[in-house]
Amino acid sequence: MSDKDQRESENSSHPRLFEPSSFIFNLIVGFLGAIIGIQLIVTLGITPNTAIIGALIAMLIARIPGAAFQKFKSVHRQNLVQTTISGATFGAANALLLPIGIPFLLGKPGLVVPVLIGVAFALVIDATILYKIFDTRIFPAANAWPPGVATGEAILAGDKGGRRGRLLLYGTGIGLIGSYFGISMSAFGVAFIGNIWALAMWGIGLLVKGYDKQLFGVSIDTYYIPHGIMVGAGLVALVQVIWILMKKRPATQSSAASESAATISTEVASPSEFQHGPTRSDRDISKAVMFGFLAYLLCAIFLAVATGLWAHMSVGAMIGWIVFAAFVALAHELIVGLSAMHAGWFPAFAVALISLVVGMLLHFPAVPLAVLVSFAAATGPAFADMGYDFKSGWILRSGHSRAYELGGRRQQYWASIVGFAAAFIIVAAFHQNYFAHGLIPPVDKVYVATIKAGLSDPHISTNLLLWAIPGAIVQLIGGPSRQIGILFATGLLINNPLAGWAVLVGLAIRIVALKIYGKQAESTMSILAAGFIAGDALYGFFHSIFQFFGAKKG
Repeated sequence: MSDKDQRESENSSHPRLFEPSSFIFNLIVGFLGAIIGIQLIVTLGITPNTAIIGALIAMLIARIPGAAFQKFKSVHRQNLVQTTISGATFGAANALLLPIGIPFLLGKPGLVVPVLIGVAFALVIDATILYKIFDTRIFPAANAWPPGVATGEAILAGDKGGRRGRLLLYGTGIGLIGSYFGISMSAFGVAFIGNIWALAMWGIGLLVKGYDKQLFGVSIDTYYIPHGIMVGAGLVALVQVIWILMKKRPATQSSAASESAATISTEVASPSEFQHGPTRSDRDISKAVMFGFLAYLLCAIFLAVATGLWAHMSVGAMIGWIVFAAFVALAHELIVGLSAMHAGWFPAFAVALISLVVGMLLHFPAVPLAVLVSFAAATGPAFADMGYDFKSGWILRSGHSRAYELGGRRQQYWASIVGFAAAFIIVAAFHQNYFAHGLIPPVDKVYVATIKAGLSDPHISTNLLLWAIPGAIVQLIGGPSRQIGILFATGLLINNPLAGWAVLVGLAIRIVALKIYGKQAESTMSILAAGFIAGDALYGFFHSIFQFFGAKKG
C-alpha cells in the first residue's frame, strides 16, 4: 500500500529516522554519499547533488518484497533517505575534506587533524543554524530552493504518477538531452520557479563574466571586480538582515509566524505549497543568529588553540582573528544560503576566497590565513544543501499540520547529522591515503597559492573597496526580498556563459507563458522545471562517475 493510501492523520507523528530499519539503511546510504563526494571532488573538483539519487534508491528499495522494505514506500521515509545521502556528500567533500587539504598543501600536515575536528563542529553548527532559521521571513520555505523542488516533485511523481508523473518524466528527458548537448538545464529550470528580478541579475552576471575578455579585453578577476561587488552586496545583505530583526512590528506578529512568506518573496511557489505563513518567528531568527555567532566564536577559539595560532600572532591579534573568523563564518553561510535559495547555485569557493583576501588585508600571517579559509569554506555548503532538503520535505508534507511539518523537519535535521557522521568517519579514515597519492580538491591549490602570493599586488585593497560600492548600491536597490546584488555577484564569480543564456531564455519563456495562460501555467512550469533540474542532476552525476572511472583507467 502506497503512502498516499495510508496517509497519516493530522495528529499522527512523522516517520522516525531512528527506527532500526530506517536508521541502518540511512547510515548505509550516508557512507555511499560520503564516498561519492570525496571521490569526485578530488578527481573532478565538483560535488554532485545526490539527493535525487538517494530518492531513487529508496524508491527501488521499496519494491523489494518484505515488510522492512515496504516501509520505504512512504514519501516521508524517502525524504529522510535523500536528506541523509545529500548531507553526507556535501559534508564529506565541501565541509570536511576540502578544508583539511589547505593546511596539508601549505606544508603543515600537523594541523590537519585539529582542523578536521574544528570544521566538523562548524559543519554541525552550519546545519543547526539553518534548522533554526528555515521558513522565517529571511529564508522562507515558499522561496525557490530549486534543487529541493526537483527532488520533492520527483518523489511525489513516483508516488502519485498520472499527469504530474508524465510532466516530470518529459522534463527529465528534456533535461538529460539538453545537458548532453552542453546546455545548463539546471539554470534553464531555475528560471521557471525563482525570483524573476534576482535571476535576471544572476543571468546578466554570468554573461558578463563569461564574455569579460571580449567585452573589456581582460578578465574581471584580474581587478577583483566580482570579489569587490560580492563584498559590498554581502555587507548590505547582512545589514538588511539586522534591519529586519530590529524592525519594530506589532507584538501579535512578532511573537508568531503570521506574516505570509509572500511579503518577502515574489517567487512562483511550488504547486504543493502550504497555505499558512512561516513556521518560525522573528524571535527564532534572533535566537538563531545569536546562537550561530556564539557557537562559531567557540569553534574559532578551539581552532586558534588547537592549531597553535599564538605562535604566529600576538594575543591581541589572535583575539581579533577569533572574532573576525566567527563573523566571517556567519556571513559566509548567510551569503551562500541566499544565493542557494534564489538561484539553486551557491559560490561557496569564491566567497571563502573573498574571506581569505580580506584576511590578507588585515595582515594575518600564513598559518592563521590557512585556518581562516578552512573554517570559512566549511560553512555554507551544508546550510544551502539542507535548505534544499527542507524544501523537498516541505513540499511532501503539504496539507499536514504545522506540528507535522516541524516534526518532519526535525527528523530531516537528524538525518543530516547521520549523514555528517558517516562523512566524518570516511574522511577521518581515508584522508591520509588520498593526500599521500596527491588527491586533493583542486580549489585548495587556489587558496594556498593566494596565501603564498600574499599582498604582492598593492592594488587589491583599492579594487575591493572601489567595486564594493556598486555592489552595495545594487543590493540596496533590490532590497532584502530580491537579493539582486548577491545574485549579480554570484553570476560574476561563475564562469559559465551558457548558464547565463539558459536562465535568460527560460525567464523570457516564463514571462510569455504567464502572459498568455495566466496563473494556471505556474503548476505545469514548476513540474517541468523540476524535471529539467532532475535531468541535469542525473546527467551530471553519471557523467562525473564515468569520467572518474575513465580517469582511473587512463
